[in-house]
Amino acid sequence: MAPIVLFFALTGAVQLFSLHEAHGHYRPPAVLEKLSSVHKDQVFALGHHHEPPEPKADLQKPGGGTAARTATEDDDDNTKLSTLALKTFFLLVALCLVLSTALGLWMGLTQTREKRIGWVLVLAGALIPACLLLL
Repeated sequence: MAPIVLFFALTGAVQLFSLHEAHGHYRPPAVLEKLSSVHKDQVFALGHHHEPPEPKADLQKPGGGTAARTATEDDDDNTKLSTLALKTFFLLVALCLVLSTALGLWMGLTQTREKRIGWVLVLAGALIPACLLLL
C-alpha cells in the first residue's frame, strides 16, 4: 500500500493549491494534470483546463467615490484567510504522511532478513494499480 499512499498524498498536496489546473497564465505540466486525473477520476488522461471566470466590471456608485468596505468583504477576507490556513495545514499533513510512509518503507526494506519479499510487495503495490489503470 505504501506506493499508493505516497501517490495520493503527493497528488493531493498538489491539488490543494490547484496546481493541476490552468489559471491565469499558469499551465500545469501535462504529467501533473494526468496524475491528478488519476487521483480524481481514476483515468490517466488530460483533464479540462479550468479557467477562472472573467472578473466582472467593478460597479461603482455614480458619485465616483470609493465606498467603505462592507461586512461581506470582511467576511470574504476572513474566509480566504481561514481557507489558506486550512490548506496549509493539510499540506503539512500530506508531507508528514509522505515522510512517515517513506520511513516505514525504509524500515521495512532495510531492517528485515527477507528483503526480497519486501521489494516484491512494494513493486506489486506500484505495478498492480498501474496495470489496472492501463486496462
